[in-house]
Amino acid sequence: MRPIRYAVYLVFFCCLGIYAQNSPDCRTAIPVCADAPIMGLADGSGDIDDFDPEVIRESGCLEKGSVSNANIEHNTSWFVFRAGTGGQLGFDIEALPASGSGTPTAEWDFAVYGPDVDCADISNGTAQPIRCNYEVNETRFTGLGINPESGQVGTTSTTQNLNTYDEWLDVQPGEIYYILINNFNTNFDGDPEPFMLTFTGSSVNADQNNALDCTLRDEFLGLDIVACEGDPDIPLSVLNSPAGPDIVNVTWSVDYEDDGTIDQQLAAAPSATEFMVSSPNSGRYFVDIETSFGHITDDILITYYGIPVLDRVDLLNTNLSLNPDRNNIEIFVQGDGDYEYAINDGEFQDDPVFNDVPPGTNTVVINDKNGCGITEPIEFLVLGYPKFFTPNNDGANDTWNIKGIEILTDPVVFVFDRYGKLLAQLNVGLDWDGMYNGRPLPSTDYWFRLEYGEQENGIIVARNTKTHFSLKR
Repeated sequence: MRPIRYAVYLVFFCCLGIYAQNSPDCRTAIPVCADAPIMGLADGSGDIDDFDPEVIRESGCLEKGSVSNANIEHNTSWFVFRAGTGGQLGFDIEALPASGSGTPTAEWDFAVYGPDVDCADISNGTAQPIRCNYEVNETRFTGLGINPESGQVGTTSTTQNLNTYDEWLDVQPGEIYYILINNFNTNFDGDPEPFMLTFTGSSVNADQNNALDCTLRDEFLGLDIVACEGDPDIPLSVLNSPAGPDIVNVTWSVDYEDDGTIDQQLAAAPSATEFMVSSPNSGRYFVDIETSFGHITDDILITYYGIPVLDRVDLLNTNLSLNPDRNNIEIFVQGDGDYEYAINDGEFQDDPVFNDVPPGTNTVVINDKNGCGITEPIEFLVLGYPKFFTPNNDGANDTWNIKGIEILTDPVVFVFDRYGKLLAQLNVGLDWDGMYNGRPLPSTDYWFRLEYGEQENGIIVARNTKTHFSLKR
């Protein structure tokens, strides 16, 4: 924990007109603390759009404009903080003149996400902001709480309420929040534009050094990142560290398996203040900053996921086994993503095991919950028998056979009445229509025996099962 040293550097930056490093992407949001104002400098929409402009057109009060490049993000800065104490918390965003004098030109807007949400859920629209403002600023300030210039009290954001302040947050220790700040105005001179972020509220007034957990700032590389294969490179920077400009040397290394063993030194030089991580190089990345007063270190785990790939569908049991009398399956996926599953156009579930799956051809859709892709419907077969059929020529359940029989070796099905009389012999592609010698048989129960071969220790072993089903007219 280095709150005093960090505060000194922030004041030093302010006085010389130098501003803290900007992070335009949620996944590399800058960890911040309340012990001093944070000087921000925003320009550009980021290495990736946190909100796909073709899909996510709104996030809380923020929205995509009618101009093609007017996305939700525009001249963006992302910050992250962790509450150190509970209570009331707010902040002021003050527009500053770009040249150090004159009138500010930026029109700052903001959104706050949390507590404890992932950047992936923010960018795909699942997580919506809990505080937001998109109004025209008539003062230099916007934020949460009370406007220090006009005295206007924050209220819940509604369109054209003309209040540039939203309500205070009521935070609990350990909760993590993200702040998106952007300037939606056209940047007329093309230069980055500055602002000052200052935390306020009763919790800050009571304990400025601990209201936000300043140890988060020691994690200057940011929180662990989940990314998708094919994403743009992820920039890791030491310029947000407590070292400030006091850098003698920077060394980057990586543990690809995250097993505690460094696999490779990636770069080492005083100028190596940034390292770009490219897809699909998952691993825990380390940085060691040598300064005049010692070493500062940090690490971050970056995990890439790809589009889900079905490995197999295992049949746990079948109604042919009669114990239990149902069809249960388990879905296996190649990879170690965070997946959810849906079969036959049903709802998604986290559990890959499905019970009471109908025999025959089914479909499964697999979605990566990190936002890295979703499969098209994939067909799979479940071996089992229909418990009844209705041969009335209505196009539904008019014939009967074992569903999924084609996955068996040399299958044959014999159909009997209750007295043991053979009525039909079936195999793959041949179903029973409820007829015998050209006459329709009555509604009642009928029996079948399934014979097939099964490989056991490299040898085909004969198997059979026998049970009954119903004919309904």
